[in-house]
Amino acid sequence: MSNRKILVTSALPYANGPIHLGHLVEYIQTDIWVRFQKQRGNLCYYVCADDTHGTPIMLKADRDGITPEELIAAVGKEHLADFTEFGVAFDNYHSTHSEENKIFSELIYERLRDAGHISSRSITQAYDPVKNMFLSDRFIKGECPKCGAADQYGDGCEVCGATYSPTDLKNSVSAISGAKPIDKDSVHYFFDLANFTDMLRSWTNAGHLQPEVRNKLAEWLDGGLQQWDISRDAPYFGFEIPDAPGKYFYVWLDAPVGYMASFKNLCDKQGLDFNEFWGKGSNAELYHFIGKDIIYFHALFWPAMLTGAHFRTPSAIFAHGFLTVNGAKMSKSRGTFIKARTYLEHLNPEYLRYYFAAKLSSSVDDLDLNFDDFTQRVNSDLVGKVVNIASRCSGFIAKRFNNVLSEHNAEPGLFEEFVNASQQIADFYEAREFGKAMREIMALADKANQYIDEKKPWLIAKEEGKDQELHDVCSVGINLFRLLAAYLSPVLPVLAANTEEYLNLKPQTWPTQATPLIAHTINAFKPLMTRVEPDKIAAIIEASKENLEKTADAPKALNFEPIADTIEFDDFAKLDLRIAKIIKAEHVEGAEKLLQLTVDIGDETRNIFAGIKSAYAPEDLEGRLTLVIANLAPRKMRFGVSEGMVLAAGPGGKDIWVLSPDEGAVAGMRVK
Repeated sequence: MSNRKILVTSALPYANGPIHLGHLVEYIQTDIWVRFQKQRGNLCYYVCADDTHGTPIMLKADRDGITPEELIAAVGKEHLADFTEFGVAFDNYHSTHSEENKIFSELIYERLRDAGHISSRSITQAYDPVKNMFLSDRFIKGECPKCGAADQYGDGCEVCGATYSPTDLKNSVSAISGAKPIDKDSVHYFFDLANFTDMLRSWTNAGHLQPEVRNKLAEWLDGGLQQWDISRDAPYFGFEIPDAPGKYFYVWLDAPVGYMASFKNLCDKQGLDFNEFWGKGSNAELYHFIGKDIIYFHALFWPAMLTGAHFRTPSAIFAHGFLTVNGAKMSKSRGTFIKARTYLEHLNPEYLRYYFAAKLSSSVDDLDLNFDDFTQRVNSDLVGKVVNIASRCSGFIAKRFNNVLSEHNAEPGLFEEFVNASQQIADFYEAREFGKAMREIMALADKANQYIDEKKPWLIAKEEGKDQELHDVCSVGINLFRLLAAYLSPVLPVLAANTEEYLNLKPQTWPTQATPLIAHTINAFKPLMTRVEPDKIAAIIEASKENLEKTADAPKALNFEPIADTIEFDDFAKLDLRIAKIIKAEHVEGAEKLLQLTVDIGDETRNIFAGIKSAYAPEDLEGRLTLVIANLAPRKMRFGVSEGMVLAAGPGGKDIWVLSPDEGAVAGMRVK
């Protein structure tokens, strides 16, 4: 038994809607890592909870004619059912609307307050005079001050992309009542995050974060940390601040505290020591798996809160990217905004677990679910390679040898090669390089199939006096399949369990010391996995489109993505496409995706903002050639004026390509 004690969490899903495939990237990634730790013999707990507080929950419950408590209870059951069917095995699944969470939220707040890290002041906010409530930016709508588009939210325009203050909106109204908001003052409470600047600078550089996350946090730290508003005014669904009647903890304060609350709930059920994992001097490992969009809360606010309240900080925070489907953002109009439940009605959840594993790495890159690739990979790897080994050998073992394996290990070298691969595969799992682990396992599956192809048991079976050879070859195949199932167990727990039942085995530990099954009785073989059929994929997409139709009365901005109109050739001919030389490239302060480029288009230089930062460092671009639209109207952005558009190719993330220098191309050359 290992001495490692590990506590693992995933970000808490919000209780105002169903689980979809984008959510599942995180929970499947976390579950694979936890199952691997447990298979290795480590003491590992995996806890999570529904995130249940905030204005959206309150308003949705009001629209549905039920209490917030009734809403979150129903949604919590649905969430847990979806997770369970996808094989996500929490040791405890709780709720942030719990007594444990209330106690810890108040304790942390009081310790921060008493240490001088909480301050208060009056601020002016938009107020709905009909609903008698303050409005956050997302609950104010009006006309964009930049492009004039109607029905835009108070923090940004979804048509032109402009960002602004809610007070800049023209003809603004409350999205809740339709009334014109008024300005009103209110006292709010703030967490003085800047008090922890030195602590956070040290913590973020101490190996707790992925390099790209650490670099992003360095930008925020260098820019100066702002006070964090941790209070909201009544009416609000949440916990009231102990010394401030009518004021409530902002949902993002008590949401991460939900990790502690869920574990405390587990401790009370199982008699565990909470402080052994959360106490200041804890030597347990604590890991948070999160999406890259909530890094600020988890890697700045959360460690500061914990430090100020005298709890331990996380051992590491593992951020992942977003899910795209067929190379694009999930879309309800295209039927690719897919609910977990919709998928479960048509396909084996282990297919998705394997596909995500095959694509996941330790980076924060986005992950694409391409349905053609999904079908090919599952059919080729799982059905055609892994399960095929057992199905090719099991019939002979059953019919000719009464389901008893050979007394000989005819290929000790091959079996040893499979066992020796355990360390490399384990290292990949540990480092969250699941894609590399899957490639290593499939390389072993190829070797097993190659062995069977070379021995040809179907021909041996037809020859007289070759029973022992047939027995040995098929037994080798079964033993190799057993090791593959053990290596895939964190990813495919159902396949692993069915394999153990077939092979008459107890749950397999990590096969570092595995020995072959000799003269071992196995059970009758049952098909372990079937192929993905294209009609199943089509059915999922069609069902997801139906989900859209059912919500067609919801606000357009929430449910639809505009589909571009077609253009005529004459429209295209209006574009002035030119080869441009990048003279200078630099970072844009405060922008996650943009680089500022100075380009030579032949007769002048232009300033262009390009969203290619994920693929290029500024120094990689200077001197290179790229393609630009030179006659695009200048666009005023938050960071300056962009005088054109750089054209690039690729699916996104690090895979974005601009042109390299070419002897036949010169700056200013027009492209026809």
